[in-house]
Amino acid sequence: MNTQSALWIGFNLFVVAMLALDLGVFHRKEHAVSPKEAGAWTGVWITISLLFCGGLFYFGYWNREQALQWVTAYVVEYSLSVDNLFVFLMVFSYFRVVPEVQHRVLFWGIVGAFIMRAVLIITGTALVQRFHWLLYLFGAFLVFTAVKMALSKDDDAADPEQTLIVRMARRMLPVARQGDASSFFTVEDGRRKVTPLFLVLLVVEATDLLFALDSIPAVLGISQDAFIVYTSNVCAILGLRSLFFVVSSLMDKFHLLKMGLAVILGFVGTKMLIVYFGIHVSIGVSLGVIGGVLLASIVASLIWPKAAEEPGVPPDVTGPRRDREEAGH
Repeated sequence: MNTQSALWIGFNLFVVAMLALDLGVFHRKEHAVSPKEAGAWTGVWITISLLFCGGLFYFGYWNREQALQWVTAYVVEYSLSVDNLFVFLMVFSYFRVVPEVQHRVLFWGIVGAFIMRAVLIITGTALVQRFHWLLYLFGAFLVFTAVKMALSKDDDAADPEQTLIVRMARRMLPVARQGDASSFFTVEDGRRKVTPLFLVLLVVEATDLLFALDSIPAVLGISQDAFIVYTSNVCAILGLRSLFFVVSSLMDKFHLLKMGLAVILGFVGTKMLIVYFGIHVSIGVSLGVIGGVLLASIVASLIWPKAAEEPGVPPDVTGPRRDREEAGH
């Protein structure tokens, strides 16, 4: 077994062990994750991730360039995941997922994300290495996505009930009218059915897949090394669950962060496109720009806070689902 194969196997075994420890020991008993607990876990995951990168650099498996590529890819993936958290928050609110089970939904969503991202990353890096012109296509796609993100409004979010994955699930799967709010499956009318919580898990998986279609091309613009791309992605999404509980209470405070993420996508996309003209942006400069944009968007959000919304009657987010349940669908 060569060194590269050993690193792949060792990393994946470590991830499986950490997930088992997380769910089987630290979160065996379901409970609402407090911001303080989430903040501590976020620090743990970031520390573990940086120690992983530093260890490979210290022991000579990576040179300085590879280590910087990994850190840059990790920062890009971790920062872009914040936009994904907005969708998770909306879905949990819509389906009224109680705080005690939100961690478990995100946990199983992360497990599915590992499989999907492994396939996308291995396929994507192989294609880019064989067809270099795909980088320009990815770059143009990122610039388009950046413009779309910058121009979108907060109220443009789609109704979770109208997403393709939910409509297909309701047609193809037996969905319980009520069900256990903390279980993915239940028995109703003598039949085993999926609960609305299972639909939430499907939406989380589908959202992560769509998110990966943006983030993975962005990371491929930084490195085409499959191991760097994969491990930076995995380390970022490992901390996604704890980050969700940290930022869920701070979404309104950092309202300009979305604009900052759009700038980052635009920068990475442009960086990929200008290579055609022989212009190369160093990893150090890329890391500085990305970090600077993130810091600037956070500081600007604090200096110019979001205007308070007009008081009114909050919408009944469960209305569409309840109407169907009452109709017996």
